[in-house]
Amino acid sequence: MKKILSILALSVCSVISAQAAVVVIGAPGAADISASDAKKLFLGKGSKSAVVYELAEGNATRSEFHGAVTGKSDSQLKAFWSKQVFTGKGNPPATVNDAAAMKSAVASNPNAIGYIDEADVDGSVKVILKP
Repeated sequence: MKKILSILALSVCSVISAQAAVVVIGAPGAADISASDAKKLFLGKGSKSAVVYELAEGNATRSEFHGAVTGKSDSQLKAFWSKQVFTGKGNPPATVNDAAAMKSAVASNPNAIGYIDEADVDGSVKVILKP
């Protein structure tokens, strides 16, 4: 029984470690940012010159990012942006469908910021924060 539990524990650990972490990305010349600055940007409270991109609702990387950076679940995030729009205080970030679209959007604008799974990072973008 102990052997089975040990094997099960090791297999769970290997699955968890196989997943890459979510990272915040910018154009290749972008400066690093703090977690609090990232939180502000993704909640519409940061620099007005920044162009913020989100992955589509239901994306696992989106959920992981917001859990780590903004502290909001998918439903809390949806409620937050509904309130912001209703009260005229802001609009949600532009949405892209996948990591490839995110990299393309961020790489093409030096003021853009987004997030992807670390495994999807390539030379077209720079990691500016590892939450």
